[in-house]
Amino acid sequence: MMVPVALLLLGALTAVAGPRLLARADWADREPVVALWMWQCVVAAVLLCCGLSMTLSAAAAWQAVRGQVFATAPHAVVDAYAFGTAGPWAAATALALLCGALWNLAMLVREVVRSRARRRARRAELLVRAPLLPGEEPSGGRLVILEGERPDAWWLPGATPRLVVTTAALRRLRGRRLDALLAHEQGHARARHDWLLHCSAALAGGFPQVPVFAAFRDEMHRLVELAADDTASRRFGRLTTALALVELNEDRGVFGPAPAPHAEVPRRVHRLLTPPDRLPALHRLRLTATAALVPALPVLVAFVPGLRALGC
Repeated sequence: MMVPVALLLLGALTAVAGPRLLARADWADREPVVALWMWQCVVAAVLLCCGLSMTLSAAAAWQAVRGQVFATAPHAVVDAYAFGTAGPWAAATALALLCGALWNLAMLVREVVRSRARRRARRAELLVRAPLLPGEEPSGGRLVILEGERPDAWWLPGATPRLVVTTAALRRLRGRRLDALLAHEQGHARARHDWLLHCSAALAGGFPQVPVFAAFRDEMHRLVELAADDTASRRFGRLTTALALVELNEDRGVFGPAPAPHAEVPRRVHRLLTPPDRLPALHRLRLTATAALVPALPVLVAFVPGLRALGC
């Protein structure tokens, strides 16, 4: 009964090697969408290793679980996993991994609840700062113009999503630069980047001592901005998008000794002003396919004894 152990070792190897390989890749900033996909595949593989190890450990420890998991499997397949040789560690491993899974689910629920609370607070603030006039009916429009001295724009997701733009941003950004800013925010919305950020924050918050989850969260925040920059630059040009970023952030001191939350803005501007050097389409396809194989590997390891028993 070595499959659960092999899965845990594979998960640990993936958690250590995956972020290191991605950190060394010199193409991630050039292809943020591919990098986002690869990070998701690495984290999914780690979670799959833990989930499959928990399931097989529980099947080894308790007959009732085994009967449910292998209800339709031939006896030869069940015998191939050698559940009878499992020691007392099987129940302890299954319970430990189950507690981790429940804790992770609780962290995700907490993150979603907090996010909804923040959205409700911001929507309430919008009603206060941009109230309906007497006799005015709520419109279904997605654009909200908000009086403000600081140029800013953000996407407010939810059942009725809103794109909020301050009057200072409208005064400072003109024409195509304003269009590029709006395209950037719409790029976040179309790709549902908010869910990526929620999941990565839940994993990092639930398991702060696991480096792969902290790196996943940090890279998600960075890569989703690069991906949205590319969405805007494809429609309105890299120079226009870079100028929109500069004009939007120049009053925040980000181009001097910038504080940590805005330290990436100068790098984003420099990236947009650098001539694009995208990977060839075939190379991107190979990277995407290779990443998809990473979470398939734990599934293959888990099924190896059964496949051997069936003569495959």
